[in-house]
Amino acid sequence: SGLRGGDDHALRTVARAFEEEGFRVVGIADLAPELLMPDGALTRRAPDEAATADIALGRSVLKAMSPFDVGQGAVVIDRHVVAVEDIGGTDALLARVASLRADGRLRAKPGRGVLVKAPKSGQDRRLDLPAFGPKTVEGVAAAGLAGIAVAAGSTVVVEGDRLVDLADRAGIFVVGVAAEGPAP
Repeated sequence: SGLRGGDDHALRTVARAFEEEGFRVVGIADLAPELLMPDGALTRRAPDEAATADIALGRSVLKAMSPFDVGQGAVVIDRHVVAVEDIGGTDALLARVASLRADGRLRAKPGRGVLVKAPKSGQDRRLDLPAFGPKTVEGVAAAGLAGIAVAAGSTVVVEGDRLVDLADRAGIFVVGVAAEGPAP
């Protein structure tokens, strides 16, 4: 059955069924490109050298996980992968990191580490792009992380003005990084 497998496989099956009926399936990049994350920092704060290294590692981890159709996010602190997104999504990922910190399982002091989000390699970007918004910023703050790095042009920004305001007030950076190539 076309609905067995990960999210991407199921979404492709549904899209194919619509296309076979004569519909044209389009993505958010076609309809509302202004909702996609731009390249560079949205916030006053930008990633420092340690955060840039964490972003690079997070991007490598997500790329390596892509063939398994698992998740679109990872948390990296001081070059250590501490959690990856699973079926629970980003909110559960960040809650898990906050819990690890509360239990004393994370030795890094608050204000270090990055949530990295990117679409899976080979994913049909019309159908399922990573997204984040104010709730993600709140989760990153609660988890004690320094910031958020997402794939520029391939990540949906929800309530962008509110997201930036919350991030700036929390001292968290939000940065879009090129989909391919080195981290910023």
